Amino acid sequence: MFKRIFWAGLGVAAGVVLVSKAEAYVRANTPKQAREFVFGADQEQVPQRTLAGLLSEFRSALSQRQSELDKKYMDRFQG
Repeated sequence: MFKRIFWAGLGVAAGVVLVSKAEAYVRANTPKQAREFVFGADQEQVPQRTLAGLLSEFRSALSQRQSELDKKYMDRFQG
């Protein structure tokens, strides 16, 4: 089990490093207009906006699924 945790942690760390290096490369080697088209006007907040969007989508899916389960199982108890 500890090997899996180690390798998963190593993979996450490698992914973070790879993404940050790729983003730095893109920022250094692309024109400003192209970067603004890809990353948006606020280029410093891309990771935070991405994470906020993912969390928002997760919470939305979670509440939708919870509503489906509530409806499914409450119908059994009421009817």
